[in-house]
Amino acid sequence: MFGEVTWGLLWSGVSDKMLSVAGESSASSFVDPAALMRIRSLELRARVVMEGLWKGLHRSPYHGFSVEFSEYRSYVRGDDPRHIDWKLAGRSGRYFVKKFEDETNLRCQLVVDHSRSMKFGSAGGMTKADYAATLAATLALFLMKQGDAVGVTTFASGLAEHVPARNRPGHLRRLMLELERPVQEGGTALDVSMTQLSELLTKKGLVCLFSDLLAPVEKLERQLSWLGAMGQDVVVFHLMDRAEIEFRFEEAAVFQDAESGVERFVNPGVAREGYLARLKAHCDAVRSGCERAGVEYQWCPTDTPLEVALFDFVSRRDGAKVAKNRVSGGGR
Repeated sequence: MFGEVTWGLLWSGVSDKMLSVAGESSASSFVDPAALMRIRSLELRARVVMEGLWKGLHRSPYHGFSVEFSEYRSYVRGDDPRHIDWKLAGRSGRYFVKKFEDETNLRCQLVVDHSRSMKFGSAGGMTKADYAATLAATLALFLMKQGDAVGVTTFASGLAEHVPARNRPGHLRRLMLELERPVQEGGTALDVSMTQLSELLTKKGLVCLFSDLLAPVEKLERQLSWLGAMGQDVVVFHLMDRAEIEFRFEEAAVFQDAESGVERFVNPGVAREGYLARLKAHCDAVRSGCERAGVEYQWCPTDTPLEVALFDFVSRRDGAKVAKNRVSGGGR
């Protein structure tokens, strides 16, 4: 079904961290993705997911995230006195200025796969496209409430739509409209799409990629590395349906390649072992590629509660921010 471009099994179940932080919450308290699809409005679905996410957070993990300093330097004439760390001056008797990484709020570009393979979904469940759109919409809502700028890019064989990151009245609605657009009939050309995207992102920020990643590993790694070299902080959300992950098919049938449309008669009982082996091999290669490219990777089967997926993402980034500030002196 996926030829040489499938990813493997990295999911280890509902996040224990979220369950412990949420206190009284349990796995059964999360909204089932299939049930969530009964809500037709994408924005309303996103608000339901965000409400669940907030229940698992004790504080806003993005508070101060986008205006953090990496080091101090000595005060020189002409520096803005507002940036002097007066507490440090009181302890040391010398004046130091906080050296900011970015004096504007966070800029986040949500990059969503709209290729034909994203239409797939198990009976009664979310399609990968539905899951990606809801995940991206929730993250957009979450970040914009923090005052951050958010944009949306969709792609298939190339970039389809590109809305630059902003935070102003009416912008959230425009993002929702773009995310609600139906997926295209073409296959995925990640290398072409990421190259085009890199030409449009002129400012550093956070890039979140939502895709089933049916693409050659070498091209994917090369493009992600290039985005990182440009100063972009890249996060990959890899989406797959449980039927694809476990090859939940029993009877022999004609299978159609999700990207190329090529059809082939397959006996699942004969093909399953080889398929799962190739799936795992692809997983290992892609995860290693993400690590080499310095890209954060998150495995998201589409039956995973969206609150869990987002909690894991937000809490990891909060932990990374705290650790960075400790090393750089920003926690003083």
